[in-house]
Amino acid sequence: MSRDTHEFGRRSFVAGTGALLGAASLGGVGSATTMNGTNAAREGHREWKGEDDDPTIIAHRGFAGVYPENTLGAVGRATWGDGADMIEIDVIPSKDGEVMVLHDPDLSSRDDGTRGLTDLDGYVWEYTAEELQEANVLQSGETVPTLAEVLDLVPDSVGVNIEFKNPDTTDIVTSGRLSDEELTERMETWRPLAEEALHVASQYDNEILVSSFAEAAIAVVRDIDHSVPVAYLFFGSIETGLEITRDYGCEAMHPPYDMIKGTPFFGDVYGSYEDIDLVEIAREEDRTLNVWTVGTWYQAEQLAAAGVDGLIADYPNLLWSGNDEMEWKRGDSEDHEDESETGTEETKTETETESDADAETATEAANETTAAETGTGTGTETAVPTETETDDGN
Repeated sequence: MSRDTHEFGRRSFVAGTGALLGAASLGGVGSATTMNGTNAAREGHREWKGEDDDPTIIAHRGFAGVYPENTLGAVGRATWGDGADMIEIDVIPSKDGEVMVLHDPDLSSRDDGTRGLTDLDGYVWEYTAEELQEANVLQSGETVPTLAEVLDLVPDSVGVNIEFKNPDTTDIVTSGRLSDEELTERMETWRPLAEEALHVASQYDNEILVSSFAEAAIAVVRDIDHSVPVAYLFFGSIETGLEITRDYGCEAMHPPYDMIKGTPFFGDVYGSYEDIDLVEIAREEDRTLNVWTVGTWYQAEQLAAAGVDGLIADYPNLLWSGNDEMEWKRGDSEDHEDESETGTEETKTETETESDADAETATEAANETTAAETGTGTGTETAVPTETETDDGN
């Protein structure tokens, strides 16, 4: 893919040639705890909401359903083009300690081995940042960026959810509790990545939220800087997720979308759950409730109606409303009716004459086209959109 560089102030957006670019209207996230120690998020999770009290739209890996995930191209399009309120990205360290933005620790694993995340083999931490920045992500022509490169690109008004995916090992514990001894040991495994990621993030004005499936990752962020807001990623058990959330005073909770009671898909995707209402608990405890990973407008509408605060989504514009579109069309139709009623009889006659002439011309053109055809009819070519495959995990 050929690449152009577009400047937006101090931000640089590297994108594929021909991309639609522009500083779209950006809905910033509400007040949240940031690197300066302000603790507004705990004053009320509703402050994280988007405009008109709709859920905040969090672009999962930069809207991975339509763009090559965790790349500058995806982040640029999701923020400058699609107006995401927040970006969700994954981080893993390189061999030389740089914080790299990508999801899979195994650089060649994806789609049962038929297609790699990149054109490299091995693990992320076996390569330097320079080597990773030359890797081809999902055969898109985009490469693996550093956290600093991503934050250089994201507008200040857009929040950044940094998910700690892996330290420099696959020997991690996720979705479960650790003993005191295990916790102490594993916190030190996460510490170098956490310290560097928080250091990089502290140099930017974006609101930052750190999330992880790993208890030790949440614990080490709290240990390094207690003012940084954190979110535990739930999986398997609501009770375990709540226990970890409460123990570390997490400002946010990130459950899968099928953990939201009162929706048609409660306990119907990733497993059966305890009879617990996370929306009610989030309100009672002043925690932000963001759900992953939303892929359809139906899921988005149901979750919004249930009262979640944020949608970690693979696609933009999932809160489109068919009713709004119908009202707009009806209003447009009424305007035309009003205009025709105010016109003179002479104007109406001229319009009807012009329409008759246009119809006659169109008929003649259609007859000429039919005469030129050698078959029984013209062929119709239907454009089939290319589907971007992503894994189910956050």
